[in-house]
Amino acid sequence: MIPYGKQHIDKDDEKAVLEVLKSDYLTTGPKVQEFEKALCKYTNAKYAIAVANGTAALHIASLILLKKGDLVLTTPNSFVATSNSILYAGARPVFVDIKEDGNIDLDKCEKILKNFNSIKAIYVVHFSGNPVDMEKLKYLKEKYNLTILEDSAHAIGATYQYGKIGNCKISEITTFSFHPVKNITTAEGGAILTNNEEIYKKALILRNHGIEKKGKYVWEYKMKDLGFNYRITDIQCALGISQLKKLDRFIKKRQEIAKKYEEEFKNTPIKPLYPFNENSAYHLYVVRYPFQSLEEKNQLFIKLREKGIFLQLHYIPIPSQPYYQKLGYTMDNLEEMKKYYLEAFSLPIYYDLTQKKQSYVINTLKETLKLQSK
Repeated sequence: MIPYGKQHIDKDDEKAVLEVLKSDYLTTGPKVQEFEKALCKYTNAKYAIAVANGTAALHIASLILLKKGDLVLTTPNSFVATSNSILYAGARPVFVDIKEDGNIDLDKCEKILKNFNSIKAIYVVHFSGNPVDMEKLKYLKEKYNLTILEDSAHAIGATYQYGKIGNCKISEITTFSFHPVKNITTAEGGAILTNNEEIYKKALILRNHGIEKKGKYVWEYKMKDLGFNYRITDIQCALGISQLKKLDRFIKKRQEIAKKYEEEFKNTPIKPLYPFNENSAYHLYVVRYPFQSLEEKNQLFIKLREKGIFLQLHYIPIPSQPYYQKLGYTMDNLEEMKKYYLEAFSLPIYYDLTQKKQSYVINTLKETLKLQSK
């Protein structure tokens, strides 16, 4: 089986985890802070809070940034966790169509902002690891006094004109996910990054049941908010520390795979989501093909699975999900997202994907679609 993505675990990772298993601290110990400091050093953010998963990071972030009834511009092209976190805070997502590269269309965001002064925030997703237009995002933030969250679940290791994604030079908060298919993994896990000390302190409390451990007595603690058990373990953070050391190597390999795909599909109907971009972290490698129907696309997925290749779709449009339909959302004014859903699919891309396996994917896809380079 060749999946669309998977983790790479080596002897250094195993050793790091085993050392923690033999130590006194399995959770809420020194490895958590060590991982958080390593994330800050890598991204150049001032503060990092490691949490149980990427959704927990988004949930805490939204509770800090949003108030009940706030309107938030966001993308329909993401996993549901992005917009769900807005709902968790009692706010309301406003879905804005995407560009051809899969990222939210910031020009369309501005059209909405010109007509509605009630928009509180923009939640962007650096889809597939490819950063959104950060200069445009900075302009919108300053002109319309917006709060910005970067959902960077795909984008750790990506860069832009102001440095590494995660440095929060434009946003109030950046969130990461460390699920096994991401560029680095802690098995499950996530992180909140910020340069704002107040946000940092609030996130620490919300991560741990809303509790602050200080008082008159040695044993005393005070529950100051309705928080959650979103703590991450030392075992996971030891793995994260080890993985983070290899991240740049992982990104380099993903970029090599992306280049190979682009070269092999040149002059065929299979088109990359965007031309090769050295700033992208390439969590995903998405291509587009002119399918005539979703049924035709489904048949391709089935045929390749029979040959041991697991394509994937990122993503089903969030407003088309039954829960969002019940809330009154539709696919109106999301024409590019509709077209994208018909055409797009994700090819295997991960550190351990060999040249032989990649060639098998390429040749099998060409044969199945009966493609010839023109």
